Amino acid sequence: MSFPLLTATAVLPAAGAVLTAAVPAGRRTAAKWLALLVSLGTLVLAAVVTVRFEPGGARYQLTESHAWIADFGVRYELGVDGIGVALIALTALLIPFIVAAGWNDADEPAATATRRWRPTQGFFALILMVEAMVILSFEATDVFLFYLLFEAMLIPMYFLIGGFGDRAHAGSDEHAAAQRSYAAVKFLLYNLIGGLIMLAAVVGLYAVAGNFSLPGIVEARASGDLTMATSTERLLFLGFFFAFAVKAPLWPLHTWLPNAMGEATAPVAVLITAVVDKVGTFAMLRFCLQLFPEASRWATPVIVVLALVSIVYGALLAVGQRDIKRLVAYASISHFGFIVLGIFAMTSQGQSGATLYMVNHGISTAVLMLVAGFLISRRGSRLIADYGGVQKVAPVLAGTFLIGSLATLSLPGLAPFVSEFLVLVGTFARYPAAGIVATTGIVLAALYTLVLYQRTMTGPVKEDVRAVKDLRPRELLVVAPLIALLFFLGVFPKPLTEIVDPAVRHTMSDVKQQDPRPEVEAAK
Repeated sequence: MSFPLLTATAVLPAAGAVLTAAVPAGRRTAAKWLALLVSLGTLVLAAVVTVRFEPGGARYQLTESHAWIADFGVRYELGVDGIGVALIALTALLIPFIVAAGWNDADEPAATATRRWRPTQGFFALILMVEAMVILSFEATDVFLFYLLFEAMLIPMYFLIGGFGDRAHAGSDEHAAAQRSYAAVKFLLYNLIGGLIMLAAVVGLYAVAGNFSLPGIVEARASGDLTMATSTERLLFLGFFFAFAVKAPLWPLHTWLPNAMGEATAPVAVLITAVVDKVGTFAMLRFCLQLFPEASRWATPVIVVLALVSIVYGALLAVGQRDIKRLVAYASISHFGFIVLGIFAMTSQGQSGATLYMVNHGISTAVLMLVAGFLISRRGSRLIADYGGVQKVAPVLAGTFLIGSLATLSLPGLAPFVSEFLVLVGTFARYPAAGIVATTGIVLAALYTLVLYQRTMTGPVKEDVRAVKDLRPRELLVVAPLIALLFFLGVFPKPLTEIVDPAVRHTMSDVKQQDPRPEVEAAK
């Protein structure tokens, strides 16, 4: 029996979460180091998964399968394709930086500290538990197992948003607590409703297929051993897609995200949009397209329109934001629109670009949001109007903020450019009008990111900004490797594309789609 590498990659952070939570109240520094070491150990295991994965090999590799609830056809089944490997690597990569960036975020003031209350231990334990669930969701090939993880990750996220909110709040402590509670409840309710609808679809899928094995159902459908009535397939597709669109988040199911990211600490905001939300778009590729190919083709025109609305709407609202963190949240809504557009363009370039976009958006958003969090913690305000001239008093902070901003607008030479270019090329090939509309998102991205930089970093130094300190060594250690990765993947994306492209070809085959032929033949 081979070593269960995929299980170990998820069990390590889960066990680390339990151990971190059990650290005595007076040993909060030990809890921090334990969480960081566990996250680094998980990164090592994720690296082993990536190295052992063979892009030209079987579709699902490193598979594990064990009986679980045999009477209902539920099995503990794991396996990774290239898309799953890329997102596991992203998750494992970002968590150590999230832990390091939030090093002091949960430390209670000395005046209120007690020997029994352990917020620091709880904060880092919850982060590790989210990591475990997200990684396992990228590995699950049993639909029921995936559903359980899809829902269970809401619980630690609820407490991270509601219990460890941003301290830089304009109102009183009571008002801030009320806003955090509202954001956490809204996050939970939106995703629970989506999950309940998905549960009905999961039950319906079992009634039709008799089991929950994704590879088994896909193979049975391809061979003709399993057929679905058109109306049944479309209803099941809508049940799955609705839940994933809430998680993604796709317009008009997006409204929970600005509240959640605005009220959460910067590291938790990164956890939300760079890690957890990727489960939604990943699931569209893995479950919607593979399980319901005809329904996916049927729904594509409407989904493309929703994606375009997300791109333009999110960018327009980002332009008008006064709150730095809410601006990044609306920018993320626009970026997720690009990801969904690439998935449902039904071209290999679009789906490869969408997968790369998930990875690159995670890295670029982490840089921008974490640096913004460092700035906000110094000044004590999230309002753009309270800043000005930061580059004169904190040039390194301003420089890293600029790189994060340029990555957000997909500047050539930085990683997001490659993915956005592929999405647009893939969309133009099948839906030229949609590709034209999507390009407006690029123009608006340049507007909101550069205006944000100009208003916060340039101009005369405001009085309250004079005391802002530059990045500390720990903070620079957090953002420097991510910035280096943005440049590396911007000029050499081949390591990612080699892993992702075979999985995309399999998905294109599942939905019976081929890339459109060029209208102008190449000269011979």
